[in-house]
Amino acid sequence: MSDERDTRAEDGDDTAAATRPSGKRTARRARTSDAPADTGSVATLDRPSLRKADKTAGKAKSGNPFKRLLKFLREVIAELRKVIWPNRKQMVTYTAVVLVFVVFMVAFIAGIDVAFVKGVDWLFG
Repeated sequence: MSDERDTRAEDGDDTAAATRPSGKRTARRARTSDAPADTGSVATLDRPSLRKADKTAGKAKSGNPFKRLLKFLREVIAELRKVIWPNRKQMVTYTAVVLVFVVFMVAFIAGIDVAFVKGVDWLFG
């Protein structure tokens, strides 16, 4: 997969790179250097015109609920396929880290609670 990206970059075809954000602002600015600079003010923002069809599209939720449920489940499955699942070693490591942190926090809060109880007993006792 990285070989495909490398060959596209060598050929000068950066359409895939433009559609997938890289997280690097300078690289994105360099690719879109021919586009006008966006200052962030309201006057320079492109706002799509609101058509009547756009306004009513959100309201038109009527339809077969089973079709909508089936579509929802298909989209959920498609999103779950994109997830990078941890392997067994990572899962054991993450679980151990969480358990150690929980034990530490329980001990810390219990210690603070005991300290407050002793302080109140000393003050009013």
